[in-house]
Amino acid sequence: MQQKNLLASNMKQGIAIVDYGSQYTQLIARRVRELGVYSEIFAPSSSLDKISSFDIKGVVLSGGPTSVYDSESPKVNSEILSLDVPILGICYGMQTLVNELNGDIERGEKGEYGFAQIKFKGSSPLFKDVKDKLKVWMSHGDRVEGAHKNFRVIAKSDNNIIAAIEHTTKPFYGVQFHPEVTHTQDKNKILSNFLFSISNCNNAWGSGDFIEESVSAIRSSVGDKKVVCGISGGVDSSVMGKLLYMAIGDQCKFIFVDHGLLRKNEAEEVLDSISNGLGLDLSVFDYSDKFFNDLKGVEDPEKKRKIIGKNFIDAFEESTKKMGKFDFLAQGTLYPDVIESGFSGLGKTAKIKSHHNVGGLPSRLKFDLIEPLRDLFKDEVRSIGEMLGIEKSLLLRHPFPGPGLAVRILGEVNRERVAVLQDADSIFIEILKKMGEYDKIWQAFCVLIPINTVGVMGDCRTYEGIIGLRAVVSIDGMTADWYRMPSEVLEQCSSRIVNEVEGVNRVVYDVTSKPPSTIEWE
Repeated sequence: MQQKNLLASNMKQGIAIVDYGSQYTQLIARRVRELGVYSEIFAPSSSLDKISSFDIKGVVLSGGPTSVYDSESPKVNSEILSLDVPILGICYGMQTLVNELNGDIERGEKGEYGFAQIKFKGSSPLFKDVKDKLKVWMSHGDRVEGAHKNFRVIAKSDNNIIAAIEHTTKPFYGVQFHPEVTHTQDKNKILSNFLFSISNCNNAWGSGDFIEESVSAIRSSVGDKKVVCGISGGVDSSVMGKLLYMAIGDQCKFIFVDHGLLRKNEAEEVLDSISNGLGLDLSVFDYSDKFFNDLKGVEDPEKKRKIIGKNFIDAFEESTKKMGKFDFLAQGTLYPDVIESGFSGLGKTAKIKSHHNVGGLPSRLKFDLIEPLRDLFKDEVRSIGEMLGIEKSLLLRHPFPGPGLAVRILGEVNRERVAVLQDADSIFIEILKKMGEYDKIWQAFCVLIPINTVGVMGDCRTYEGIIGLRAVVSIDGMTADWYRMPSEVLEQCSSRIVNEVEGVNRVVYDVTSKPPSTIEWE
């Protein structure tokens, strides 16, 4: 099983990002591209020849989960320091840069995680036109204790920890915080300063380039062979399907596997939006009996995900045999799926949860894998979908997990519990749309909590289940804040769900951000 990398790489100039395994590495690339600058991600072990495959105007060293003192921690390739281009080290990237230049890194007794206040010391081109004090996002244990004599400290946190440094003779910079995350104030200004004022990049790259290069790469990779594509009806698979159809037309056939874990009436809606709306040749296969049978008695979320992932692969394999011979399998995998599963393909990231479409394809399958959106984030995919002419109602649809409602049902998954959640979720989304809240929210859904509580309905005692409401705002899904839902909306949701959904007598609202929580409950 071979993955085809369909992200364009023949741009004239851009930024090289060295991946040390951070959850935010691709977010750095996404921010750079958002500012109109091309970027590529490389492993720390990449040779200088590989890194220099395009006109590099600057290098960013990403964060990472390890300590520079760990025996197997990745180091800065000393050849990178000889490229004679600006370098920006972020978090671990800053620490390993300082360590390479003989500075001191201290194992922190007390780390900084979450928001922190930093104050600048003197002036620096990295912080040109940035406020003297900033609220930033920290996530580190170790810290720079003593920089090399040629570095000067240009910012410290309120905890008196070095927050940013600058080389006195070379365009080398380091920041202990994460300028790429939405929580950091003036994040785009800091990155813009590095890209344009320091690295002298131009801002000539955009979504149009991605579409053109992806279509060309798909045609080149596929030739006259055939592709089978898994479709869910969501934004990602719809955009991918449109790209594939633009590139190779009827050489691609589309499969929709109904695992019984969809939202209410979703199977019919997917068939209509894909077949009639996008004009794609979609075949539907119902495997719900097999999924529910294999999930019986399973409560552990990782086991549920693995069972669903295996069944998806088996379903695709069986379905494709019914449809003919295919050489390629296409999937709408996005980068948040990849990094949460611990597969960056470059630096190893910490595993948060498995995704059925990431890293789980067995070698017995006889086709190669195409994932044209693998390096993108949801908002980028929506932008590309808009350029492809896909209807706005589909593009603004909230994300839906591959395992479906199985990861929104805590505990065992069966048809009865799915039906309860479907009814509650349908009411929640209906109210959000009616009250004008849906498009303000990144993702909203219900969770079925396996706890009964005492209630009173019709003067009688009840002992029934709980529905949790979850709504978050985000740009890319990597970080998210809970949505401040108007009380009148919550009131309607609670009243209707308790009165209309059998087996539920209590509704609660989740007010936790990501991090520390994930968006989904499992």
